[in-house]
Amino acid sequence: MIPKRVIFLILLTLCTLTASAQEHLSFRPDTWDFGTIRETDGRVSHTFTGVNRGDSPLVILDVVTTCGCTVPDFSKKPILPGEKTQITVTYDPANRPGSFTKELWVYSSEKRKIATLTVQGSVIPRQKTVEELYPVDAGGGLRLTSTLNAFSYIYPGRQVQAAIGYANTSKRPVRLELRPETTSGALRTDYPKQIAPGERGEINFTYLIPADKPRYGTVRDALEVLIDGRSNGTTLVTHGIGVDPQPADATQNAPKADFSENILKFGPVKHAGPVRKKHFTLSNAGGAELIVRAVEGEGHVATTLAPGQKIAPGDSLRCEILLDPRTQDYGIVTEHLVVVTNDPVRPMRRIRVTAIIEE
Repeated sequence: MIPKRVIFLILLTLCTLTASAQEHLSFRPDTWDFGTIRETDGRVSHTFTGVNRGDSPLVILDVVTTCGCTVPDFSKKPILPGEKTQITVTYDPANRPGSFTKELWVYSSEKRKIATLTVQGSVIPRQKTVEELYPVDAGGGLRLTSTLNAFSYIYPGRQVQAAIGYANTSKRPVRLELRPETTSGALRTDYPKQIAPGERGEINFTYLIPADKPRYGTVRDALEVLIDGRSNGTTLVTHGIGVDPQPADATQNAPKADFSENILKFGPVKHAGPVRKKHFTLSNAGGAELIVRAVEGEGHVATTLAPGQKIAPGDSLRCEILLDPRTQDYGIVTEHLVVVTNDPVRPMRRIRVTAIIEE
């Protein structure tokens, strides 16, 4: 009698030598609808049954899904022609409310996709706790949804708004005060000075840069949260990038900024060594004059690129980055330069500069 291990090896060899065009694994049905499920009920599973409709053995090498919420369980045992195999798919609805459709791709030992499975359904979300809805403890029983409002571009004359939610979880009214730490002069806040027990609401933030007084570059505000006159260190931060007004047609006769590099690496640099230089080129690939509006950094490097520089259509500007290693700490140095231009499509760009300061 031939040992089972020998038979197994023979089948694997046959799977490898047989032409992949003959592989055919059929699942009927290949789609399963879990219907409406509750998040609180946890994971749900369904087992798909497939049949090898080809004329040669095959082996499932892998079942691939794009979401960690969907987990397949399958066998890598060779499937002879006419034989069946099973794939069990488990879906985890935790923190995934609403409708879902997930595909899984079945690959053979020939690294070919031989089948596609689909699971779908709808998740009824569980009721979240106050701590989950308002994860930031601001002190005194007041909780917040976040401490950051990140606006993108702020255009002159165009108001932008955002909000941070609050909930008073205490059994007494609390007094709320937002004390400015960093002020741009362009931010307006709207919030209640006293919040009743159990009350929920929003702290509203509004940026407005006057149309006749444009500002370029980072606009940032930081406000310390005081509850009944006391702070536990919670600070609310709002920021955005001031840019030129956006034209109705941003593609016609407009400047276009083109940077030759967005990452500059100095590599290892001796701490006692001289100032090092690298360069990049800023070109205007558009049809109107390109103007540099703002250049911001963190202080680790200097650059010859400066606000007010102008580049005619089709021209370029060679810019230097200067690194003085004697002013740096040992180890890895990373700098992010923010460059704002009047390019209406991409007014803000970042250039990352790195170095390793050695003895």
